[in-house]
Amino acid sequence: MNMSSMQSALKQYKQVGVQSGIESASPHRIIQMLMIGALEKVSIAKGHIERGDVAGKGEAIGGAMSIVDGLRASLDKSVEGDLVQNLDALYEYMGMRLLEANLHNDVAILDEISGLLLEIKQGWDGIAQEVSQLEAEQSQTVSGAI
Repeated sequence: MNMSSMQSALKQYKQVGVQSGIESASPHRIIQMLMIGALEKVSIAKGHIERGDVAGKGEAIGGAMSIVDGLRASLDKSVEGDLVQNLDALYEYMGMRLLEANLHNDVAILDEISGLLLEIKQGWDGIAQEVSQLEAEQSQTVSGAI
């Protein structure tokens, strides 16, 4: 991920109000945090649409778009296989749909985006659990050898 994209996405994430140790977070954890931030921005945008707050809706959707763009920019395109290409296309699709939601005040599109983000986030969360389990097993193996 290039640094300016990461910083822009992190800035959007910080504005959601989530306070945690971004500086010390692993790249994997940062992606999880960005997912949470994007989900929160989409939820906030939905509330603004329901209240008729056009300016708030635009700001929240703009924030979600920045985070999705940051997630897209973070993809390592040198990795072979379909996963990176599929995520790239999915993030591009989400960006276009967020524009549509903004133009048409469409809560259903925001619900669709939330569903997609949740699905990706669940995959990242599963990876984190597997890594934690492996680290715990390795730690037990090392301490048992001492």
